Amino acid sequence: MNKLSYKTLKDMNYEGYLLENAPEKVLQFGEGNFLRAFVDYFFDVANEKCGFNGKIVLCQPIEPGLADMINEQEGLYTLYLRGFENGAKVNDKRIISAVSRCINPYHNFAALLECAKNPDLRYIVSNTTEAGIVFDDSCRFDDAPASSFPAKLTRFLFERYTQMGSMKGKGFVILSCELIDNNGQELKKCVHQYISLWGLSDEFAKWVDEENLFCSTLVDRIVTGYPRSEAAELNAENGYEDNLLDTGEVFGFWVIEGPEWLEKELPFAQAGLPVLVARDHTPYKKRKVRILNGAHTSMVLAAYLAGQDIVRNCMQDEVIKGFMDTTVYDEIIPTLTLPKEELESFAHAVGERFNNPFIDHALLSISLNSTAKWKARCLPSLKAYIEKFGKLPANLTLSLAALIRFYSCDVQELTQEALMCRRPAGDVYPVKDDRAVLEFYNAHKDDSAEALAHAVLSNVDFWGEDLTEIDGFEKAVTEALEGIEKNGAYEMMKAACKAK
Repeated sequence: MNKLSYKTLKDMNYEGYLLENAPEKVLQFGEGNFLRAFVDYFFDVANEKCGFNGKIVLCQPIEPGLADMINEQEGLYTLYLRGFENGAKVNDKRIISAVSRCINPYHNFAALLECAKNPDLRYIVSNTTEAGIVFDDSCRFDDAPASSFPAKLTRFLFERYTQMGSMKGKGFVILSCELIDNNGQELKKCVHQYISLWGLSDEFAKWVDEENLFCSTLVDRIVTGYPRSEAAELNAENGYEDNLLDTGEVFGFWVIEGPEWLEKELPFAQAGLPVLVARDHTPYKKRKVRILNGAHTSMVLAAYLAGQDIVRNCMQDEVIKGFMDTTVYDEIIPTLTLPKEELESFAHAVGERFNNPFIDHALLSISLNSTAKWKARCLPSLKAYIEKFGKLPANLTLSLAALIRFYSCDVQELTQEALMCRRPAGDVYPVKDDRAVLEFYNAHKDDSAEALAHAVLSNVDFWGEDLTEIDGFEKAVTEALEGIEKNGAYEMMKAACKAK
């Protein structure tokens, strides 16, 4: 079987869309599954739908990486986007041809700097993980390359300034996709720290500010990556060998914080893609965190105690799905500021995403670090609900009781990796969180429901505040915890749905 290439596709008389030659308009730091199933897909569709006519040159951010494999396939790879959309099962396949090549700066740093001389280059995209946007003062200007991504970017920007600093409009639109708050501004802050550390000129610093736009963005798509168990079957079906197969959910949404002119310049809206340029991305981040992530965190621990293991199966259980829906529609959405219709449309899409037949999303994997997740995802909704309606939200209250029960259910032992508990079905499961959290629950494993609820809610280290000060909350959590212990999480979710 021949490896995927332009020649292979021509020999097969492939009739799908391909863009073999075009100027490189995008430099992308990151060559992994997520960016290839998200950003590169969007640019590929823009090439087809509205004549963007641009290629993406990838830069491998760490060593080792995928550069050799990508170049062997001439940047081509097959992407599968799968799931439910508007009630219908979707399994879309597309060969992505937006990528031109991949540079390994650890083997050829000069090739990266050479890109700075390309007058067509306009956009810089990055996804170097949450730890990627950091200032490391050990990085030096003459490193080839520097270890940190912001240092590499600063060196690249300086090369561009050296080559074209006197020309207007030759700076970059920089689209940061790392999963941290205000990612674009945090990246810009790091760049200025390197300018200072390396003693670069005030003129260069001014050029960075005036000729470049650092955009904070919000990305939303579950990317499941290389389908190892299906790869041989898919390659046989396609008739070529593709070592870069990529898979993700059909849902995708990208919010880019930027000025009005950027919306007109970027090709995505014209191509009908789910990319929004907004003056402020934070309402959309709040929507994602409160609804999508909040639905996960408020539902999965109770569902696991009730005997479920996979998110999709939860969506096919009337009680658990009902509990999640009432939490989202009755307790979370009313606290958000975006239009109700828009919020409910997003929530409907969340339900379809959770029911994806192609993704086995384990509840235990979602349960990791649930203490911090509940604080970030559910506590703001609970407090906003109380402020708006003057009463406790019953389902969010129950979700915290379920968290406490999940962390304390028939504790077996504390190991180096986890607190081992036993759920009502009889199987032992690992609770994984910060060590201090696990030691706390192990120390309180013999507490009564009342004492445990008080200890948890009053733990300021967990929540950043004393939750017993919320009127009636300690009593309500205690009663919910006692109900789970006596009747089980499933019956408590059923009762919560009926109460609505």
